[in-house]
Amino acid sequence: MLSDLHFDPFYDPAKLPELRRAPITEWPAILSKPDSATRVSSFSDLQRACGVRGSDSPWPLVVAALREAKQTQPAPLFVTVSGDLLAHGFICKFQRLAPSATAAEASAFAAKTVAFVSQQLHSAYPSVPVFSALGNNDSGCQDYFETPNSAFLKSSGISFAANVHDPDARASLAATFGKLGDYSVTLPGAMHDTRLIVLQDIFESSRYRGCNNEPNTAPAAEQIAWLRKQLTEVRESGQQAWVMAHIPPGVDIYTTYHRYLFAPGQACNVQQPEMFLNNTALAETIGEFGDIVRLAIFAHTHMDEIKLLQGPDGKAVPAKMVPSISPINGNDPSFLVAQVSPQTATIKDYEVYAATNAQGGTWNREYRYSDVYLLPDFSAKSVDQLTAKLIDDKTGEDEDSRAYERYFLAGGGTFASLGLQRLWPAYSCSLRELNPTTFRRCMCPGTAAKAEPARVTP
Repeated sequence: MLSDLHFDPFYDPAKLPELRRAPITEWPAILSKPDSATRVSSFSDLQRACGVRGSDSPWPLVVAALREAKQTQPAPLFVTVSGDLLAHGFICKFQRLAPSATAAEASAFAAKTVAFVSQQLHSAYPSVPVFSALGNNDSGCQDYFETPNSAFLKSSGISFAANVHDPDARASLAATFGKLGDYSVTLPGAMHDTRLIVLQDIFESSRYRGCNNEPNTAPAAEQIAWLRKQLTEVRESGQQAWVMAHIPPGVDIYTTYHRYLFAPGQACNVQQPEMFLNNTALAETIGEFGDIVRLAIFAHTHMDEIKLLQGPDGKAVPAKMVPSISPINGNDPSFLVAQVSPQTATIKDYEVYAATNAQGGTWNREYRYSDVYLLPDFSAKSVDQLTAKLIDDKTGEDEDSRAYERYFLAGGGTFASLGLQRLWPAYSCSLRELNPTTFRRCMCPGTAAKAEPARVTP
């Protein structure tokens, strides 16, 4: 399981003209050339102009991460990539470096870069199907912006389909991806009774706009209806399902509460926490089909996290948020290798591997899930048990809570663990309370909070 590669082709801005002219088969040679004399200053200026803090994944890190993944697991049954192939501020950077380029040319270069990353995934695993989702930075016009049936979506669908080996699965992807970035395929080999349903859930985000900067709720409603149809077909056929998207449901803890890091007692003053998605429809739909959905895969935060999507009648779906390759949030690059029971489509165990620094030179196993939490699997029952235990620990000082805090940010060490512990009541409740009302009830039971207006992320 890979996510948030955030490849940055602008790491050496001087190489952009050559990248625009060359086919993607020539990109590795171009990107491997020595840095230009102005690389550091030009890149710094570009980051500042586009409001990007930190650094995403330059070409050497992408090479190192895929090489390590291949060495760690040379023959997986399949690979998942849960979104954000492109660097933060991608379109802004392109426009700054190519001010005379049209919007269509910017979109085409974004699609070309998606094709390049997809090709590199194929080169790492030429005989293994790679199933990818798009994230909020994967856009032909702007972060969180996209238009149904866009040229970018159609081109990305072609790139993703090339990594899906089964002809029926490739045809299924090609038939639906171009509209909203969604597809449904049968997983390979022994998991032939399991469907993987993939969504570009940028349309579910409260920050979503069309490329014309106009809000539009129709794509989200259409997407949820499509998901429900797919899950209904899975149930009626007696199959099982996994669902993969980029942006998770639930409360955006960092955006809502980071300012309370040194005053955690004031966190309950927030009446309306900010949410990752515009509403709870995605989580509720997945949870409703908890009898047949065995796993949900998300990412987006770059952290190593879990969630439980609860449906009616005691149904629930375990969700794994895959940590990132990009080190932009202060984390070390990391990825996940899972062992799965094909009969139940349940993750039996998983290991997280992380680099020892942002450059990805040396990698080690961070931990094994079963060794840390002493649970038999990553099923709904086990994740229900674990999240309930984490929520019950209001101080974040129990053994399981300490372990979670330790591994939350790959390579983050004591400082990251301490920060998470200070906001533990809020964070732990977000693991399973995905509705703002039930979340606040969990976080602040019996508290008469002071009124504070809801905030909207710009």
